[in-house]
Amino acid sequence: MENTVAKSSLGEWLRDCVASFPELQGELFLKRAEDLELKNNNRSAVFRQLIMEALNCLSMEEPQWTFVAARLYLKQLYEEVQLNKGAGEKPPYSNLYGLIEHLVDLEIYDATILSSYSAQEIKEAEKWIEPEKDELFTYIGLKTLADRYLAKGFNHELYELPQERWMVIALFLMKDEDRKHRMELVKEAYWALSNQYMTVATPTLANAGKSYGQLSSCFIDTIDDSLRGIFDSNTDAATVSKGGGGLGIYLGKIRSRGSDIRGFKGNSSGVIPWMKQLNNTAVSVDQLGQRQGAIAVYLDVWHKDILEFLDAKLNNGDERMRTHDLFTGVCIPDLFMEKVEKRDDWYLFDPHEVRRFKGYSLEDSYDEQKGNGSFREKYTECLIDERISKKCIPAIEVMKRIMKSQLETGTPFMFYRDTVNRLNPNPHQGMVYASNLCTEIMQNMSATTVQSEETEDGEIIIRKTPGDFVVCNLSSLSLAKVVGDNVLKRVIDIQVRMLDNVIDLNSIDVPQAVLTNKKYRAIGVGTFGWHHLLAKEGIKWESEEAVTFADKLYEKINYYVISASSDLAKAKGKYPAFSGSDWHSGDYFAKRNYEAEEWRYLREKVRSQGIRNGYLIAVAPNSSTSIIANSTPSVDPIFKKFYSEEKKNYKIPVTAPDLNAETTWFYKSAFHIDQRWSIVQNAARQRHVDQSISFNLYVTHNIKAKELLDLHLLSFEKGLKTTYYTRSTSIELEGCESCES
Repeated sequence: MENTVAKSSLGEWLRDCVASFPELQGELFLKRAEDLELKNNNRSAVFRQLIMEALNCLSMEEPQWTFVAARLYLKQLYEEVQLNKGAGEKPPYSNLYGLIEHLVDLEIYDATILSSYSAQEIKEAEKWIEPEKDELFTYIGLKTLADRYLAKGFNHELYELPQERWMVIALFLMKDEDRKHRMELVKEAYWALSNQYMTVATPTLANAGKSYGQLSSCFIDTIDDSLRGIFDSNTDAATVSKGGGGLGIYLGKIRSRGSDIRGFKGNSSGVIPWMKQLNNTAVSVDQLGQRQGAIAVYLDVWHKDILEFLDAKLNNGDERMRTHDLFTGVCIPDLFMEKVEKRDDWYLFDPHEVRRFKGYSLEDSYDEQKGNGSFREKYTECLIDERISKKCIPAIEVMKRIMKSQLETGTPFMFYRDTVNRLNPNPHQGMVYASNLCTEIMQNMSATTVQSEETEDGEIIIRKTPGDFVVCNLSSLSLAKVVGDNVLKRVIDIQVRMLDNVIDLNSIDVPQAVLTNKKYRAIGVGTFGWHHLLAKEGIKWESEEAVTFADKLYEKINYYVISASSDLAKAKGKYPAFSGSDWHSGDYFAKRNYEAEEWRYLREKVRSQGIRNGYLIAVAPNSSTSIIANSTPSVDPIFKKFYSEEKKNYKIPVTAPDLNAETTWFYKSAFHIDQRWSIVQNAARQRHVDQSISFNLYVTHNIKAKELLDLHLLSFEKGLKTTYYTRSTSIELEGCESCES
């Protein structure tokens, strides 16, 4: 693409643009463009109309029209930015140093970019910018990036272009690296981002290099069973939400409805009123003015309030007991799934009573082995202790309530707590009670508690014992691109370094989150574009070949990620909680049956030089960033080959990526895929993921209860750690496009 903004040559430029896609039938479009330009002096209106015309031509037979629309929109952005910069007829990508200086003056960019780099270094970085990489964007990808992430002034005037966003992210994330090799790292980070080999998570994409917001994606808190603990956690939730993070909150330590307070029986109102508080926080504290806060709450399936909890998102019943804006997740021990399968009874307890009479917390234990362990032992102890009140209900009835809510609302998410904790790489430091908003984060958790509050020299001094307030920093590989171009290891090496730097550069206003972030240095390398990759490789989703491919690919990803983090540990030091971890002992490798020679070598490498990050891989949903990178989200199958992406102010037609006569046969719709194949696939990759995977189940609205139950039982049997949404159709399905082609 010519790096120019000459306003008099739109027709000629457009003819060259369409000519670069010879498979398109573009003559009528070009004639329409010439007529529009002649009849309309409003250049913005001409662009809008031409973009609409190009999108109207978009179809499964001619998917390339999205790139024509994207180039039209890009030319419009170039002209808009040049006008806002006052740059006249200069090329759009010119004077990066001037842009940074101007946006620092406007307090949009972080001033440390200028103080960390010399003018000469920034000018060197400008030479590495490749404007032609803008041609990789589809229209919806470019529009999503421009609307939500490119730097704008306080009157929403656009200052930043796509390649400048990538370069600013690279400069910011590498600014504290050793100056001897820092610029090479900047160049490598820009290479990975500009080629769309990887994406950074939404908060990093939006805020890296800017003077506001934070960089981490996911947080998880544990609420203490005290009035002060509950309200302090609500404040922390608001603080995290304000900065753009999604939040998971574990409620399982809160006493149930009707429990005693200070010995007075029947006074506790249970978890639902505190969920209402969090619901209000989610709605009222928005994320950087872009969207309302997003909070998921988790409760144990043995908690006495579980039935009310499962009804909290339903559209009928007592509104005083409803929390429509929260997402829900259920923490499920192995024992419950066994009781469901056998149609046995299940017992519900009050966690406060258990602590009072038994001296331990039931939620603090899990089954260390499949079919045997401390949770089921303590559960049985509580069951036979006559001092503890309990409620008996058939396990299958609880499961029916779970599935009813899933078919109506998509939630609750399923969190298989015993499987998670058996595979936790850091069991020496605690345990995992729940997950985050998207069910892919699995890290040690504990409640923060107030120890004292006193006055001293006219000031109020509050002392707290900090708990593990989980923080995770995410970035994802574009599988179809990194595998297709054979750059997997190269991308992972720079990706792990970028994520590790996010930990030190981030600003989080919750002190215990800062401490936890430094203690574990957790990162979450993820992936997207799995269906895209299968289609390009010519592999059917419902096949043993796909299962084997997932197993081998994610093993390779895991190997490269562990190796990269260990190399970072050698250079920068291991994470503080390394000693005594499964990484240190080698149990991490033994639990996953990594016995090949290369794995034995890596185990010894980690043992001797350590590892930089205590948690490494987490596969997030990637809905927005996969759109920007023109691929399919996460490990999900596509909904349809051709559809319209609808937002509140636009509707954009989209086709599956790289859709052509060869790939079309491998793009089967999610709702036509046998979900058992998806579960088995996910089990194969889960072995190589130390945290978890945002894994959706796709079912028809009229699925039989037995069929949905069988999917959950299979997920449990195959060792999945979580399942995310249960997505069901609300209308009759159309026929399968591949079968009808």
